[in-house]
Parts: sequence; structure tokens; C-alpha cells
Amino acid sequence: VQLVESGGGSVQAGGSLRLSCAVSGDTDVSLCMAWFRQTPNKEREGVAAIYTEGGFIDYADSVKGRFTIAQDNAKNTLYLEMSDLTPEDSAMYYCAADSFGGSWYCALKADEYQHWGQGTQVTVS
Repeated sequence: VQLVESGGGSVQAGGSLRLSCAVSGDTDVSLCMAWFRQTPNKEREGVAAIYTEGGFIDYADSVKGRFTIAQDNAKNTLYLEMSDLTPEDSAMYYCAADSFGGSWYCALKADEYQHWGQGTQVTVS
């Protein structure tokens, strides 16, 4: 499976951005999809995850109420709607996918995802 993120950029605090992740290839391995973010010298942090067959969504506490993960199956695209952004949200954002052995529980743990995009930078000032 190939994952290509887009939509990053620079925005002022309080603003909004929508990230996109285009999915192609073997989509059987993308039952769980998630967004992670990483800043220099820090571990990759889980932001939001979704079970693409429906019924499970999870968010990091730091983004609950501000970020929304969503999918468009017709377009094979994953989205992350981000609002009320703060400088602490500045990071490289990555899209990830894994089959999780068919489980619906899509953990926000980076080492459990095998497939990654190249990332898109978000800068909030």
C-alpha cells in the first residue's frame, strides 16, 4: 500500500487545516489507519486512528474536540480536520496503515503500523 499525505502548511494560532492521505495499492492492509505527528528529538505521537470498516475511532487526549479523522472510501482518502490549532500542534504529520490482523482496535502506537507516508509539515505560529 502507498500513502501520500498533503495539506500541510503554515497557519496562525486558532486557525484550521485539513490534511489528506491518498491510499493506493493493497488496501487490505489498511483496515486501521491513523495519523501520527513528530517533532525533532521526540517520539512519534499518535493523534487519531480509525477502523476503516466502521465502528472505531480514537483520539489522543491532546486533540480531542479539535481534530476529526474521517475517510472517503470512494476517493480512497483519509482526512484529518484540525481546528483551533496551537503552536504545540506544529509537527510533521504522518499517515499510517496496518491490517492489525483484522482487529477493529486500531491502537495509537507507532510501532504497530507497518505502512507510512512521507509526511506533511504543519507549522502553527
